[in-house]
Amino acid sequence: VILLCFRRYLLTALTSCFVWNMFGWSAAMDSKPNILLFLADDLGIGDIGCYGNNTIRTPNIDRLAREGVKLTQHIAAAPLCTPSRAAFLTGRYPVRSGMASSNRYRALQWNAGSGGLPANETTFARLLQQQGYTTGLIGKWHQGVNCESFNDHCHHPLNHGFDYFYGMPFTLLNNCQENKPPELDVALQAKLWLYSQIIALAVLTLTAGKLTGLISIHWKIIACFTLAGGLFFISWYSSYGFVRYWNCILMRNHDVTEQPMRLERTASLMLKEAVSFIKRNRHGPFLLFVSFLHVHTPLFTTAKFLGKSRHGLYGDNVEEMDWMVGKILDSLDKEGLKNHTFTYFASDHGGHLEAQDGSAQLGGWNGIYKGGKGMGGWEGGIRVPGVFRWPGVLPAGTVTDEPTSLMDIYPTVAHLAGGILPQDRVIDGRNLMPLLQGRAQKSEHEFLFHYCGSYLHAVRWHQKDSGAIWKAHYVTPVFHPLGAGACYGKGICPCFGEGVTHHDPPLLFDLSRDPSEAKPLSADTEPLFDTVIRKMGRAIEEHRRTLTPVPEQLSSYNIMWKPWLQPCCGTFPFCWCDKEGDSTQSL
Repeated sequence: VILLCFRRYLLTALTSCFVWNMFGWSAAMDSKPNILLFLADDLGIGDIGCYGNNTIRTPNIDRLAREGVKLTQHIAAAPLCTPSRAAFLTGRYPVRSGMASSNRYRALQWNAGSGGLPANETTFARLLQQQGYTTGLIGKWHQGVNCESFNDHCHHPLNHGFDYFYGMPFTLLNNCQENKPPELDVALQAKLWLYSQIIALAVLTLTAGKLTGLISIHWKIIACFTLAGGLFFISWYSSYGFVRYWNCILMRNHDVTEQPMRLERTASLMLKEAVSFIKRNRHGPFLLFVSFLHVHTPLFTTAKFLGKSRHGLYGDNVEEMDWMVGKILDSLDKEGLKNHTFTYFASDHGGHLEAQDGSAQLGGWNGIYKGGKGMGGWEGGIRVPGVFRWPGVLPAGTVTDEPTSLMDIYPTVAHLAGGILPQDRVIDGRNLMPLLQGRAQKSEHEFLFHYCGSYLHAVRWHQKDSGAIWKAHYVTPVFHPLGAGACYGKGICPCFGEGVTHHDPPLLFDLSRDPSEAKPLSADTEPLFDTVIRKMGRAIEEHRRTLTPVPEQLSSYNIMWKPWLQPCCGTFPFCWCDKEGDSTQSL
């Protein structure tokens, strides 16, 4: 009897141990984890240490990679902020939600535009909110604010599933910093200035001719000409002349707290808000989306980090962002939440190669990859860092080379929260947990489509049986000057018209052998060329059959500045305030 009892005890103990080893990770996943998402702005994949940079110091982002999973083929759905972030939030290509443009304006231009993420799109914040999560967004939004009035907030974060918002409804611009050259619509502003000067010169000439008797003209005609010229000047200068007041603002929920914002304390405010959100919601579960204003121009960096890096102002700005990541991770540790928090770090797209100030480079480095921000299909504009950490659930120090997308975050966090994906629309993202945990060896993505605005520029085919990653470019931008790696002098590469080249047959690369896209293949050099091109052609046809017409949120009308939609902390047009005062404290 004693022997029988001992055998039963031993069997129970061994079984318990086996169950714990086999299902420990699953048990850890049964409870809803906190979710912390970091998204940098314009950061190149080559700008951080864990992706090969040995001169810019990013110890905190590198620590996430050491303690978790690093993706080497993490792809943005668009090479520009507004459409890329729309895809990130919804798990859908931006062309599906109307957040892809057919004109030259591929991102929202004003807080007072009427375009933005449609109210009928379901963000991951909304899904998690429905699962009992407290949801917060700290930082950049750039998905619109209002539709028909200055306070309808139809595109606002609080209308898209976030319980709390503190940050910038727009994006940083050079215009946000005094004594910086304007960045918003520079070419158009130059033309408007020229036309205004021509009108003013014409008025002066007519007036002088009338006074000297050289020109016979009625004063009423001169007065009408002067009035028309004045109205023309006011019509454009009332928007472009005050960009800092209209676009460079901070909001807490629906209230404007700084107009214009004071950049010297913005980083401290963002950090303070993120740490405070974690502390308030430490009993969870919570979703915190930290959407950095770093490292977009004008690269405003606090004095503590100026001149500290080996890469000038850009490197200083990257190192300040990494420090902020570290402080937020420290707050998780302080609250004892590290092991119960699913953490993610990425960039919205590649570095901005054309961002320069003389010989100084103000944009990021995209490593070995060709191209950068704004270039529809070239790898440098869409391949971004992707790092995940969840101690005890995700294996530490793991590297995954499979194709993944920023759109995958949507179904992944929905799965972790126990949510159900919308069944009435196409979701392009895939749940990454099997791949991140090592339970799956291959990505669920067979094809990824690379858009520039609403124009399809390239397609990627993951041929799983051979391991090849084929990429076909149907359209590429024309670099300026010829032979350069970007569109210098234009600010950003175009998507259509004379600024692009159409390829028939398309340029084909095997990224598994040529990740830099340096040597295009042909039917003479690649036996599978025709087979691959046909396969991709059929995939494009099938993809296009899944698209349905939707209102274009970035149409010329929707991106126009409309004074009646302007967020204002006073009575328009007297919009200036500083409700933050000196509330920031050293962190």
